[in-house]
Parts: sequence; C-alpha cells; structure tokens
Amino acid sequence: MVLKRLFGRKPTADIPPPIWQIPAGQRFYAIGDIHGRLDLLNDIIARIDADDAARGPAETHIVFLGDLADRGPDSRGVIERVMALVEERPLVRCVGGNHEDLLLSCHSGDVRAAPTFHRVGGRETMLSYGVCPLDYDDAGFDTLVKIVAEAVPQTHIDFLSDLADWVRAGDYLFVHAGLNPNKPLDEQTRGDLRWIRREFTEDDSDHGLMVIHGHTITEQVDERSNRIGIDTGAYATGRLTAIGLEGAERWFLATEGAPG
Repeated sequence: MVLKRLFGRKPTADIPPPIWQIPAGQRFYAIGDIHGRLDLLNDIIARIDADDAARGPAETHIVFLGDLADRGPDSRGVIERVMALVEERPLVRCVGGNHEDLLLSCHSGDVRAAPTFHRVGGRETMLSYGVCPLDYDDAGFDTLVKIVAEAVPQTHIDFLSDLADWVRAGDYLFVHAGLNPNKPLDEQTRGDLRWIRREFTEDDSDHGLMVIHGHTITEQVDERSNRIGIDTGAYATGRLTAIGLEGAERWFLATEGAPG
C-alpha cells in the first residue's frame, strides 16, 4: 500500500495511460505557490517569456496557482505584480489559494482566522503593507483583523475576492490544492479546491482530467498518474517552479534563487 500511494496505480498492459492534451494552437504555463517572493516571480516570468519566444507562435496562457501571499518578504509586491500582469495580458489568470482565503477572512473581521493567518506568515504580509513591526507584535487577534482591514487596499481585496477556483484547458485542470476524489467536479466546494491535502494527494484514482496543483510542498515536481504538484517551497528554497504544456508535451522551468 505504501508503494501504491507513493507512485500511483500502474496501468494494466491492456489499457495504455491516457494522453493528456492542451487544445491545438494553445500553450499553457502554470506557476506554483509564490508566497511573497517577488524576486522569484520576476525571474520565472522572464524565463517563461524567453521559453515562449523560443518555441514559436502560439496562443500563450499563464495560470497562477494561488498562494501569492504570506511567508515571504513582499506579499504586497507579488499581488501588485500579478494584478498588473492580469491587466496587461488578457490570457493571464490566477486561481485562489488558502492563503488568499485567510487574508480575505481577516480583512472582513473574522477573528477566528487570525491565529492561522499569523501562524502561516501573516506578520511578513502585514510588514510588506507598511505595518510597523512593533504595532503588529503588540496586537491581539481582535486588533490584528483591524490592522489587516486598514493596511490592505480595497483594490487588492477586490482582486483576490474575484479569483477563480479553477481553470480548465483541454484535458488539464489547474487548481490550488486539488480535488475531493469522492465528488464530481461540479460538486467540489471552495474548501475542497483551496484547502484539501492528503485525501487528494494520497488518492491515485483517475479524475478524468490531469490536475495541476500547488499547496503541498515537495522537494521536486510531484508527477503522478492523475496529478502534477509544482509547489517546490519557493519562499524557503528559492525554487519557484512552472510547468509548460502544449499539445501532449509538458516541460518544467524553475528559478535558482537563494532561500528567502
């Protein structure tokens, strides 16, 4: 059972594995969890642009897999850069992650979200928005949600509130955390798509689509028979990973930056 969970169910000799396809004429890049590393975001965009140009003409899409904020030093810069890319390039999209959910909950005054927000990098996020470190450190959770509401511009909140739960292209589904394997796609909840972990990552069933996801950190790309995880812990490792897809081909790009 352990090996089965690690490597996924092998297809039988009579049933070849499916050939997952992106629609003809399109090229997709998906970028894993950035977590406040503006330096790595700028690096991976430059790598994608160079790779895209070298491959010749195509309708090129970029999908961010969420978790723009927290942990790293410049969440505000990352959010503003992604907002600018979405504005400048019509085929750039971003799905929401659990860290976007936490920021939105705190901004709305939900004190219950504040302890988790703080534990997973809320301090770094608020400092990137100009909050004084002493003010943050002296704040209780009741005060923390007020700090978030005052510090984060409404334009950022509007952008994060409007993020999609998934993007689909041909046989591929781009989502932050994964899918609940016990539900069809049209019954997945926002919590499933942005927060699920082991129930998805330890399941080797065929989802009918190849799922590209972040959320669960692995040292290298986690390529399985039914999913591909590309969260390589950029905020700590300096390795921000992107996947490229065209037709039946797939390839990977990654930064080589220093740990944050």
